[in-house]
Amino acid sequence: MKIQERTGAGAGRSAVPAQPSVGDRLPTPPRERKPALAALAVLLILVGALGVTMLVLQAGDRIEVVQVTKEIQAGESITGNDVTSVMVAADDSINYVRWEQLDGLKKLKAKSTIYQDTVVMGQMFAEGESLPAGKASVGLALKEGTYPSDIKPGDTVAVYNVESNTDSAESDSSSASTSSGGLLVDNAKVNTKAESSDATVSTGNLSLTLLVDQADAAAVARAAAAGAVAIVHVSGN
Repeated sequence: MKIQERTGAGAGRSAVPAQPSVGDRLPTPPRERKPALAALAVLLILVGALGVTMLVLQAGDRIEVVQVTKEIQAGESITGNDVTSVMVAADDSINYVRWEQLDGLKKLKAKSTIYQDTVVMGQMFAEGESLPAGKASVGLALKEGTYPSDIKPGDTVAVYNVESNTDSAESDSSSASTSSGGLLVDNAKVNTKAESSDATVSTGNLSLTLLVDQADAAAVARAAAAGAVAIVHVSGN
């Protein structure tokens, strides 16, 4: 009799387990904190802000310096027509020539070729003429028709002996390369060109200096003294 009562009492129960009430939910695990990553992020922000600040400060600290507007050959001095002023960031480790030092710079000579648009440094110039190693400067007085009309400093030229008289003892003892029409130098640089004057304009003569190898200087000087030199443009200009 008791067994039947118990069976009947259990027949109305559900087989689904009872859900826990809201207050009985399992606690969620706490989030893992990463202080090292947070510190790194803060550090990166600070470094970026510092970099921007330094750039702004540096951009505001600028100086006016000398820049050449044409090619300056070794041994040449600059003039007011050869330069312009540009603004650059101040840097004590760079030996800029400041614009206010231009008058002093005009008294110096270039130690080597200075190319157009170069910002000038103090070490590029020196007192007195300075030639590249192994080079010599030879002066020429050229007659009209023995040089290109557009010749200018920095041009690359070939030098020829155009002597017509080959009866002298010197001509007989010289090699074929120094006879009439012989090539003396195949690659010389025009260093300086005399400024035009009424005399040179009327006669058509031209005075200039060439940079040649020291080994070729004597032959060019002899031909120049005899008035037997002609120059032509060659590749390399």
